[in-house]
Amino acid sequence: MYPIITKEIRYYLKNLITHPFLFYYHLLTRMRYNNKIVAQIFYFLGHEQFQPEILVEHAALAEQAGFDGVMVSEHFHPWVVDSGASGFALATLGAIAVKTNKIKLITGVISPLFRYHPAVIAQAAATIDRLSNGRFTLGLGAGESINEAPLGFSFPGYKERSQRIREAIAIISGLLNGNKIDFSGNFYTTSHAKLYSPPYHRVPIFLAAGGTKSGILAGEITDGLIVSVKKTEETLEAIIKPAQQKAREEKKENFPIVASRWSVFAKDEHEAWEAVKPWRGLRAPHRDTAVDPQELQNEADALPKQEILARYSILASVEDYVSAYSPLIETLHADIVVIQTTGVNQKQIIDLLGKEVVPELKKLK
Repeated sequence: MYPIITKEIRYYLKNLITHPFLFYYHLLTRMRYNNKIVAQIFYFLGHEQFQPEILVEHAALAEQAGFDGVMVSEHFHPWVVDSGASGFALATLGAIAVKTNKIKLITGVISPLFRYHPAVIAQAAATIDRLSNGRFTLGLGAGESINEAPLGFSFPGYKERSQRIREAIAIISGLLNGNKIDFSGNFYTTSHAKLYSPPYHRVPIFLAAGGTKSGILAGEITDGLIVSVKKTEETLEAIIKPAQQKAREEKKENFPIVASRWSVFAKDEHEAWEAVKPWRGLRAPHRDTAVDPQELQNEADALPKQEILARYSILASVEDYVSAYSPLIETLHADIVVIQTTGVNQKQIIDLLGKEVVPELKKLK
């Protein structure tokens, strides 16, 4: 009897030869459940809502509950002042790395353009990789005014930020690959820069995209794509497909997709409003240009509560969660699905999701 070489096996054998790192990363992010290849399910840790010591505790609870990983946000300012927080995410990630044993970690996302020199981001990524024994993925983004402008940086348009991203990733990837970097670009410079505490493992670099241009950029210069999903089909057509096409042109047959979606766990409108308070500034009209979270809080509070709540998926049951997040698997075919959710009892939510929602999502393909 000769073994049957299926199309799936041929695909993986080909990528083992041509792209060994991405091959192994794909195996780590697409696991088998009842003999099906399924997405991994991550829990979102929001620095804008919880203090860092609480987030470390939540990460440990997520691991115990059965999540595959956690996505950790990075902010200098929160979205509101009365119920916000803004711990230093890189320190929190170090604590999570030593507090947990197996869950994967990804920044969601950090910008290497202004507050941090790209080489410092590379140094941080290497350190977290060592502390976590290879469980870290570096998720990058083009930044937000609320985080950069308070420190005196002007916040330019997308054209300049995309140019900065190119230079930043060239520096970061070079350092993480063990090179000594002499770089002279339009925005950043390094001289004999090298990491002397290098990563134990190859750290994947993913890029967040909110539109077609940034999706194509991710497909060109990074290992994977991060998307925040509001309208599933629109995200697929406008961002994911262009990114995947560019990745194929760059001969990247494995190009993981990380898809997150916002939700609120609440039994009624009153509870939903209490849960969403730390995030209400995220829906303020001038969130893209704001410097002071007080400004965003004032704008949000001037809007009808129903208008803000309408921009979130309000969920009240396990069935609601499965319905809200299943399109990210069945339509977008995401390798990692991030449950980005808030409620009035976050510990209870983590336990519920891990015990009842994650197993249901893993049945999907």
